[in-house]
Amino acid sequence: MDKIRFGIIGGGWRANFYLTIAKASPERFEVAGVVVRDEAKAAAFAEEWHVPVYGTLDELITNGSPSFVVVSVPWAASPGILKQLAERGVPALSETPPAPDLAGLTQLHAELTQLGARVQVAEQYPLQPLHAARQACIATGRLGRVSQVQVSVAHGYHGLALMRRWLGIGFETAEIRAFAYESPIVKGPGRAGAPEAEEMAVSKQTIATLRFENGQLGIFDFTGDQYFSWIRSNRVLIRGDRGEIVNDTMTYLQDYLTPIELPLIRKNAGENGNLEGYYLKGIMAGEQWVYKNPLAPARLTDDELAVASCLLRMDEYLRTGQSYYSLADASQDHYLNLLIQQAVASGETVVSVRQPWAGE
Repeated sequence: MDKIRFGIIGGGWRANFYLTIAKASPERFEVAGVVVRDEAKAAAFAEEWHVPVYGTLDELITNGSPSFVVVSVPWAASPGILKQLAERGVPALSETPPAPDLAGLTQLHAELTQLGARVQVAEQYPLQPLHAARQACIATGRLGRVSQVQVSVAHGYHGLALMRRWLGIGFETAEIRAFAYESPIVKGPGRAGAPEAEEMAVSKQTIATLRFENGQLGIFDFTGDQYFSWIRSNRVLIRGDRGEIVNDTMTYLQDYLTPIELPLIRKNAGENGNLEGYYLKGIMAGEQWVYKNPLAPARLTDDELAVASCLLRMDEYLRTGQSYYSLADASQDHYLNLLIQQAVASGETVVSVRQPWAGE
């Protein structure tokens, strides 16, 4: 199996995920180089990660010859870099929805379409092990037609990516109501680690309902504390006409008189005296694997596994043309996120309209 050779533009927190993955699974991934324009930061980056560091995109392309480039930069810089890559015929894996607002999204869609750009977006949340296992359970048909999803897992477009995927929603229009709520909370850990002392903070929550034109319902509920907090949990409900998933338990009807309850159980190597190493093997529902770790036995967190799966899917996209999360999907999820923000600010019901990336 050939290594997946990719470059990175950007040297921030998210770029480190890709380097961690390549270091943990060197037989699968190879970093062709990283573009970091600040000289001091570039020197420190090269010393820490032992990868080639370049000052410009053209240096990376010429010297590194990557199969594709991960664009991990702030929103303001992303559209310009994606266009530069498209003009050079280099495929791109964009780390975030590639523009901050609707005007930017529609303009970028038009420009990249004209350039014939090959772009995917690294939306990792649907590829996290438990989320992917839930999707596999839906695909078995045991839940029947999914009519409602309640998702309290991630902010903005990440949460909406999960909602649309679990509902099986494409670019259908939606009627959106939303509000914000603030409450006190004891401050928890963050990116820098645990708090040094007890301190009160304000927890900011957004709750929205999305009623899609086909009758399906999505409920978005998230507070930013959930990413690190020890006392704020994620919650998921996926409800179909034959069953539902509540967090990590699936309940469904085998026939109209026979209810079945199956927990989604993580299987790890290295526990209870097992000597295989320490890594996630996968997730099972009854006798069925509903998720298998594609990077086993690499020792990676769930989010790192999901980002690694983005790299695997990008490679598959380049080999087969099979999209996994397109620029159109990313634009739609961020567009709905923008409408939720608008509904919160106005207090009024907002209705989405079909955008150019949705096609005919």
